[in-house]
Amino acid sequence: MKFEFAKFTQGFVDVREREKNYKRGSLKQGRQLMNLHNNEAGRRAVIRKTRVNCKCHGVSGSCSLITCWQQLGSFREVGDQLKDKYDGATEVKINRRGKLQVKHPQFNVPTGEDLVYLLESPDYCKRNNTVGSLGTQDRICNKTSEGMDGCDLLCCGRGYNSQKVTLRERCHCKFHWCCYVECKTCVRVVDIHTCK
Repeated sequence: MKFEFAKFTQGFVDVREREKNYKRGSLKQGRQLMNLHNNEAGRRAVIRKTRVNCKCHGVSGSCSLITCWQQLGSFREVGDQLKDKYDGATEVKINRRGKLQVKHPQFNVPTGEDLVYLLESPDYCKRNNTVGSLGTQDRICNKTSEGMDGCDLLCCGRGYNSQKVTLRERCHCKFHWCCYVECKTCVRVVDIHTCK
C-alpha cells in the first residue's frame, strides 16, 4: 500500500511541476525542484506515520481469522511532524547544472525527509505592500493568551499598549408581539491591548 500511495500522489501532486520545462539553473527551475523535493518529504511524513492495524474474527473471540490493514496516521500527527521539519528547513540554491545545493556549506545536506526553501519568508510583523502584509502594528491582541493571538507573539516582541475603553452595547433584548425588539443599553469598561 505504501508504494501505491506514493505512486498515486506522485502522479497526482507532482504532475504540475513535472510538465513544466524551465531553463537550467533558473530560479523557476529551482522552485520546481524545491516543490518536488518538499512533495516527496510530505509523502514520506505520511508513510512514516502509517501503521498496521489488525482485528480478530471468530466465535467467542477465538481469533480464527485475522484481518489486517494499513492505516494512515492522524492529520495532527502528520502535521506535527511536518511542522517540526518546517522549523528546521534548510535554505538551498540552484546551481548552474540545475541541481539544488545547500546555500550555506556549514549546514548538513537535507535528506529526503527534510524540507527545503529557496527564499526567506517575508517578515509579516512589518507592513509590506509588495506581499500584501499589513503588519501587526495596532492589532488588538490577547494579553493572557500564549497562542497566535497573544500579545507576546502577535506583537513580534515590540510590546503593546493597554487602554481602558467604555463599550456601549445593546443588551437584555425582548421581542414584543408583533413585531419589534426592545433592548436596553449596557455599559462596560474593558481593557484593550494593541501592538506597538
